Amino acid sequence: MLFPSWRARRAARANFGWQKLRPAQVQAMRALLKGRDALVVLPTGGGKSAIYQVPATLLKGPTVVISPLLALQQDQIANLNNKGLRAVRISSAETPAKQAAALNELRSGTAKFLFITPEQLSSPERLAEVRALKPALVAVDEAHCISSWGYDFRPDYLAIGHLVKGLGHPPTVALTATASPPVREDIAQRLGLRKPLVVVSGLDRPNLFVEASHCPSEDHRWRRLLGLLKEADPPGIVYVPTRRAAEELAERLTDAGYEAAFYHGGMAAGVRKRRHEDFLADRVSIMVATSAFGMGIDKPNIRWVAHVALPDSPDSYLQEIGRAGRDGLPSRALLLYRGEDIALQRFFSGGAPDLAELRKVASELHRGPQTKTALGKATGLGPRKLPTLISLLEQVGAVAVGPKGELSVPHFAPMPDQAAREALAEHERHQAGQRSRTDMMRRFAESRGCRMQPLLGYFGEQLSRPCGHCDSCHGGTSEILPDSGPFPLHSTVRHPEWGTGTVLGYEKDRMTVLFEDVGYRTLSVSVVQTQNLLVLERA
Repeated sequence: MLFPSWRARRAARANFGWQKLRPAQVQAMRALLKGRDALVVLPTGGGKSAIYQVPATLLKGPTVVISPLLALQQDQIANLNNKGLRAVRISSAETPAKQAAALNELRSGTAKFLFITPEQLSSPERLAEVRALKPALVAVDEAHCISSWGYDFRPDYLAIGHLVKGLGHPPTVALTATASPPVREDIAQRLGLRKPLVVVSGLDRPNLFVEASHCPSEDHRWRRLLGLLKEADPPGIVYVPTRRAAEELAERLTDAGYEAAFYHGGMAAGVRKRRHEDFLADRVSIMVATSAFGMGIDKPNIRWVAHVALPDSPDSYLQEIGRAGRDGLPSRALLLYRGEDIALQRFFSGGAPDLAELRKVASELHRGPQTKTALGKATGLGPRKLPTLISLLEQVGAVAVGPKGELSVPHFAPMPDQAAREALAEHERHQAGQRSRTDMMRRFAESRGCRMQPLLGYFGEQLSRPCGHCDSCHGGTSEILPDSGPFPLHSTVRHPEWGTGTVLGYEKDRMTVLFEDVGYRTLSVSVVQTQNLLVLERA
């Protein structure tokens, strides 16, 4: 059945009161209504939820929303119910009786939306119950969490692709506020998206003034932060790299007369929930937090975001600063960095997985199909480490995951020793990519040119003219970039040492290329041309 664009617009007005939809939203909605998968990258506040909510009102059967955070789910459920669109949730927060009642509402058609965590859906019994509902649509929120290029989040997120397949793979949309080209490819592959429509839009935020400052000492960094607090109105978020730093800086700000609290993943769940609610209600004006504070913040009036250490990647940075100015009013993003921040990020990246443990897991699987629980008992590996090893082995074809979560060895899989070595090599490739992302973040911080040009180039978008809303543009050091270079944007090139790569953008006399094996590299255009370092790969 065909659903022309006007039907989506009419449903948006009738059910949600939205008089207009953005072109990117309509494009993704049309794909889903035609039964096509989609991968959507829109900034925080860009209307990602609408992309599944509007089609859900036009399709027969419930829409399943796989979302990682209960707080984020609760906000969306409340908004839908307030508009007369029944949404229910199955999670650890509901009693068995409430979970059963939710399923009954979905079966009867009373409820149209089911919000569920990947942990709940990973139960074979629960998966069968949800499949029996014959869902018309699946939405995966915060989809970057599934990517092996992304930060470590929760092991169950890595299995969402198998869960979607277990639901019969209805039209599926992956939603995120930040995803560079390799992350987009990884999301599509891990979710098993079938020739998805990829929509990337609105990453440049003109109302957000972006600035970065090198701080030769911690005292200088402290004074620059105080300067921001004196100039900018609350509320705001200060991002720090460690839990200890969050607690110490919050205390220091409080002693200096500012209303500040801290937030990190090591706090008790109840305390985290209260801090989250206090910030949303403006009872706390400054939140000092690690990256654990972010998803689920539906707060339009955040006036500034500060980083007092170099973020691990442009992916994290763009998502975190995107929490400021969601109401469209002028806001600020300030990065205060030191050279020592790079070493700290290198430390956080962790060491390589143990080759012997990889071999042990692969060998045990050769004994026959197993569950994760049984495999953990047989290998002695814990619930945090084991999923990571399984994921690495799966990426090299040494593990297959069945519809009920059972683990087995595929036909023509490498033998345990070879599988372990290939998995270790895959991890090293990912680590090289992560190091290159941190290097790109350092280049962003140290650049005297327009800051948004290289940042958008990292995400595969070329901005030829200065953005006009960063410190370099206001300082007069930004330049107009060339419209073209020796190779077309997004073309595939080959380097004699680094292999195949994709041209992402140009910046003055330099070009950024994403190589499959070594990550991001910034090359001199003149050197590339005079030494013939890159060769255009023909389609």
